[in-house]
Amino acid sequence: MVDSQYYLSNDIGISALDCGEAFRLLSPQEKMYAHNLSRAAWYGGLAVLLQTSPESANIFVLLQRIFRKQTPAQLEQVATAAGLSSEEYQAFLVYAAGLYANMGNYKSFGDTKFIPNLPKVKQPVMLSAFQEQPSEMEALWDSCSGLLYSLEDRQKQLGLGDKGITTYFSGNCCLEDAELAQKFLDSKKLSAYNTRLFKKDNGGKACYEVRLASAVQKGQNYMDGECESCCGSFSFEDKEFTVKRGDYGPLMEKVCHYLQEAQTYAANENQRKMLEEYQRSFTLGSVDAHKEGSRYWIKDKGPIVESYIGFIESYRDPFGSRGEFEGFVAVVNKAMSERFAKLVSSAEVLLPELPWPREFEKDTFLKPDFTSLDVLTFAGSGIPAGINIPNYDDIRQSEGFKNVSLGNVLAVAYATQKEKLTFLKEEDKDLFIKWKGPSFEVQVGLHELLGHGSGKLFVQDDQGKFNFDESKVVNPETGEPVSSWYRGSETWDSKFSTIASSYEECRAECVGLYLCLNKQALSIFGHDEQDAEDVVYVNWLSMVRAGLLGLEFYTPESKSWRQAHMQARFVILRVLLEAGEGLVGLEEVTGQDGKPDARITLDRSKIHTVGKNAIHRFLCKLQVFKSTADVDGGRALYDGYSTVSDSGAYNFLRLRETVLLRKEARKMFVQANTRVSGDSVELVEYEGSAAGLICSFTERFQEDAEQLETNLLELNKRDATCWRSCKSCQTDAT
Repeated sequence: MVDSQYYLSNDIGISALDCGEAFRLLSPQEKMYAHNLSRAAWYGGLAVLLQTSPESANIFVLLQRIFRKQTPAQLEQVATAAGLSSEEYQAFLVYAAGLYANMGNYKSFGDTKFIPNLPKVKQPVMLSAFQEQPSEMEALWDSCSGLLYSLEDRQKQLGLGDKGITTYFSGNCCLEDAELAQKFLDSKKLSAYNTRLFKKDNGGKACYEVRLASAVQKGQNYMDGECESCCGSFSFEDKEFTVKRGDYGPLMEKVCHYLQEAQTYAANENQRKMLEEYQRSFTLGSVDAHKEGSRYWIKDKGPIVESYIGFIESYRDPFGSRGEFEGFVAVVNKAMSERFAKLVSSAEVLLPELPWPREFEKDTFLKPDFTSLDVLTFAGSGIPAGINIPNYDDIRQSEGFKNVSLGNVLAVAYATQKEKLTFLKEEDKDLFIKWKGPSFEVQVGLHELLGHGSGKLFVQDDQGKFNFDESKVVNPETGEPVSSWYRGSETWDSKFSTIASSYEECRAECVGLYLCLNKQALSIFGHDEQDAEDVVYVNWLSMVRAGLLGLEFYTPESKSWRQAHMQARFVILRVLLEAGEGLVGLEEVTGQDGKPDARITLDRSKIHTVGKNAIHRFLCKLQVFKSTADVDGGRALYDGYSTVSDSGAYNFLRLRETVLLRKEARKMFVQANTRVSGDSVELVEYEGSAAGLICSFTERFQEDAEQLETNLLELNKRDATCWRSCKSCQTDAT
């Protein structure tokens, strides 16, 4: 029997992401701008299929071809006539919706595979509805059906080498290959963000191909020779490296086309220059151009239509350096943004409250935009609640960043039903439901602005110049002068690699917990006196509960974590349990249904004392290790708290089984489309259901569906042999 964690439940929550009112308030020019940016984001988002698994793109095309010919309601008649029950057909719809929502057949939050909850022998029934070119549909089914259902150990989750599946690397790559490639990229001052790595065998000698995402292919013009020097063949540590352009080429062409269209409707010069640089980035595969675009984006203060696009977050790269494609377009929520503006204004007062010495904080706080947005489009594998970007260390340290809270996502994602609240005391549940939304709003604000936006990296550049006084700055953990720092092109991601994302999320979460104890911070969000204390309690209780829930995202077989945020929250749970003095309680109990259960308790009278002191100590350590590029110290600390075992005061492995037994599936979102009708842009909305989500995707790519599907299949076929297991790929990867 297959573990239920690999199925999507028929009653999974699916909600429409409402942006109708915000969109209608836009001017005609703003609507055209938003439309073209959305088109660029959606086409670029298809690259995630090719970044996820060998089969994702083919499954996507299979589903598109099925649902292009008939609606879900029409297809149900075919399925019923062929003998499928209503439950089985709903399972098929839910699987299809899940594939679209996650942009692949691995969960965006947790990185585990999901398969259809109906027998494989019944799946081909859906193909019978496609009367045209049945042989092609059968061939397409054959090309992906094996992997679509496979739950071999390595295919259960994303990972590198024998720990899982990834298409950021060819199947014969291991951690040592990733480390060597990172050294090579650093030596060439190339970012890994928009790359993939393919290892080949050349007469018994390992050779590596670094592929850059770009519209430009080999042999095409290079726009006056720009960036040509980064491509070619190089020898590095007795290995051969080749750098090539053209990854996701046809998709990047579409992105560039719509970015060009959007420029016509830009509101100002910063937006126009931003889009020009993004277009240059996706044409040439230049991260430097994307950084330039990000600089103009930072300067574009308070736009009505906000957007960002590119290879952004590195959560799903097993090595932690390569970015998943992401693009969002959203409209400012003015009322909520006013609160965030007050938080920005108070940042310089709140930052000194953080527990590290002044020398470990940026020399100057660069006040960012901090806005609440209603999402129109979010293309990628999932939708977060808040964002702090760009992720480029040098820009964040000296030029600035932006913070974004996604208001309509928060409104849907964190609506809670009492009967589905697990692991809490009954007397906590009503308070939790009342204050979960407001407390999370506070946590997101502090996490994004003062978490990700705080802290200094000590750097010595290529000319030997330091951005700190290396002879005077003292490490507060040792009492000795700082003895390590970042050198040259080294970055936070390249140095801390596999733990970088989760470690940084943990640091930001700790900042949120720590600063929510500040009355001024709470007052900014409208919380005072008893309400403020309830917000603090529920925020800390939410974090403790999330730490327990995080065990769902741990894989015992490989002793690895699959989700950066949830690993971070488990670490915080461990820190607070270690604080002792009755601050946090965690016990295994038997539920009313007679099955294993667990109960979390938090002593609210000790949050401001025992809790604050524990986070103070831990947060200072996190920042010091980060500032000083002390990878060994940081890894020892973080890996220690990340350990999940059955020994000690708590049997976390057994608790993990309880969490899996009681888990609730993460919600999926149905997003609207935009379409041009004459001289105006219309918003096309869909119902919050599996059928609605499916229709949104089939209508999203109608204009050139056949060509797009052909491109995806060809891109996938080109690399088909590269995803085989290590031994088979040693000889025939091409």
